[in-house]
Amino acid sequence: MSDKCLSLSKRLRTTPFTRRVEAAGVKAYTVYNHMLLPTVFESLEHDYWHLCEHVQVWDVSCERQIEIKGPDSQRLVQMMTPRDIKRAVQGQGLYAPLCATDGGILNDPVLIKLNDDHWWLSIADSDIQLWSRGLATGYNLNVEIAEAEVWPLAIQGPKAEELIARVFGEEVRGIRFFRSRMLKFQEKEMMVARSGYSKQGGFEIYLNDANLAEPLWDEFFAKGQDLQVRAGCPNLIERIESGLISYGNDITDQHSPFECGLDAYIDLDADIDALSLPALRAIAGKHKNLLVGLAFNQPMEFDHYDIEFENRTIADITSHVWSPRFRKHLAFAMMKRDYLANHSEIEIDGQVGKITELPFSAKALNAATG
Repeated sequence: MSDKCLSLSKRLRTTPFTRRVEAAGVKAYTVYNHMLLPTVFESLEHDYWHLCEHVQVWDVSCERQIEIKGPDSQRLVQMMTPRDIKRAVQGQGLYAPLCATDGGILNDPVLIKLNDDHWWLSIADSDIQLWSRGLATGYNLNVEIAEAEVWPLAIQGPKAEELIARVFGEEVRGIRFFRSRMLKFQEKEMMVARSGYSKQGGFEIYLNDANLAEPLWDEFFAKGQDLQVRAGCPNLIERIESGLISYGNDITDQHSPFECGLDAYIDLDADIDALSLPALRAIAGKHKNLLVGLAFNQPMEFDHYDIEFENRTIADITSHVWSPRFRKHLAFAMMKRDYLANHSEIEIDGQVGKITELPFSAKALNAATG
């Protein structure tokens, strides 16, 4: 890794929460959808334990909302995803891979239905607005497409429900997973959803007034002192332990949903006009790769990410980290299925790792040897 700094410009966008993030002592950022995303506050491991034990406030404004409105909005959204969206209800979030005509994944957003003619794509890191505009033009669809003026703030951790109830009221306790309600902060109504990029439990607030960003941030800290609230961010250790994949790291447009364990989020037999369905039906069961987990008993330093066996590349390490909870070095790897058919372990730089399914299970990790 280089220690060189990025040159800042208007192409690299701050958020309405950036001043508070800076004041909280952020130590590192990444760039996500052309916007700043914090990655470390105190340290990767300290941030991890705090997230697992208490509650954190995350600036995830980089989860941009591609807003599609108009009479043809549902048709356009359905064209983009092979998941059947006909049964989506108002306020529901659906994890919905967006796939190209060859079956490759272009993004894996949470799709949010506001009403039949109004949808948000809460996107991962790729320029889906450009693709959706191209489809709308090419198919002459009656829609309006824009990046919504919305800045998500996540409250994550085992104490998240208590904290958010103190700010938005007891009604939040009744929100089901991947469902939302419109609730008020300082008389401004905004969407509050039980969701977030961790497995520790939590909520996301879709802030729709930038002037309320700092007051909202401050309110969580004022109401959460006894809960040991602090600023945080998506954590690499927790993400990998939980089996949460990252678009651009673990999957790209070169991968199909079958290779990434996303079969449950596509509907091959549905009567829908998804552009990717013909290709996905043709390649179902024929994919050559599969995203799997690896567990090593000692810290690893991968000098290369392509792993060879008998003079051919059989795996690509996509993400990895040392897990302080399991005392294992955990990795995601896109691996050849013919290798998986005959092997339960892999040797890298003289160290043997156990191959597991994703998400990792405590049982598999405790049994892993190397």
